Amino acid sequence: MPTLPKEQPAPPGGEPHRAREVAESFGSDAERYDRARPPYPDALVQAVIAACPGTRVLDVGCGTGIGARQFRAAGCTVLGIDPDARMAGIARRSGIEVEVATLEAWDPGDRRFDMVVAGQAWHWIDPVAGAARAAQVLRPGGRLAAFWHVFEPPPEVTDAFVRAYRREAPDSPFARPGAERSGNPYEAILDRAADGIGEAGGFGEAERWRFGWERSYTRDEWLDLLPTQGSLTRLPAGRLAKVLEEVGAAIDAMGGGFTMSSATVAVTAVRGGTA
Repeated sequence: MPTLPKEQPAPPGGEPHRAREVAESFGSDAERYDRARPPYPDALVQAVIAACPGTRVLDVGCGTGIGARQFRAAGCTVLGIDPDARMAGIARRSGIEVEVATLEAWDPGDRRFDMVVAGQAWHWIDPVAGAARAAQVLRPGGRLAAFWHVFEPPPEVTDAFVRAYRREAPDSPFARPGAERSGNPYEAILDRAADGIGEAGGFGEAERWRFGWERSYTRDEWLDLLPTQGSLTRLPAGRLAKVLEEVGAAIDAMGGGFTMSSATVAVTAVRGGTA
């Protein structure tokens, strides 16, 4: 099943949280990020809320507030944290309270939450230190839920992306032979998240949830989304334009748009204890 390449290749040792320059690159076009990134399935939001003892949410790596706004609309009180002031500024414009910090360095004081969520962000966090901090701020019975979109565009779109990327960024892992048929690139991310929760302690066994969805994209909508991916946020403008041109031509050849089957996958666990 072809997938959109993962946000960014992991640095040596398979530790994407150490690639801070990539993790903090999304704010370079925060307006586009907020406009183009899809929301999370309502079913996921409702499932997380239903499995928690209350409605106080800490949204880790909240970015421009896409997920935070959904949890707020569902009746939750949300505090976001994000290391990028540019992203946080857009979230604040929509009324989301945000503190600028990484989770590892953030000082929660005596604040406690019913759920700690992270959309498209947990792989940028140390999986053990992050889970330990989540356990610290969650009430007993509270839930940690980290989730990611797994995009599955048509083969024509994926193949055009990989061909262009091989030309414009030949040193990238996405330029290697076979990259267009690499399977689900999020399995390693999910495994790291679950392993980190187990190593940190304080939680029950991690579960995996999956929520399927479909969305139709026009050529312009897909080309608006692509530059918000970590594989492209730092690509020079001229090279980015060439990648988008080739992908756009592939979509034009398909009639100017496509319907994409995707999923949002979550790793989630409940904080144990009585205090």
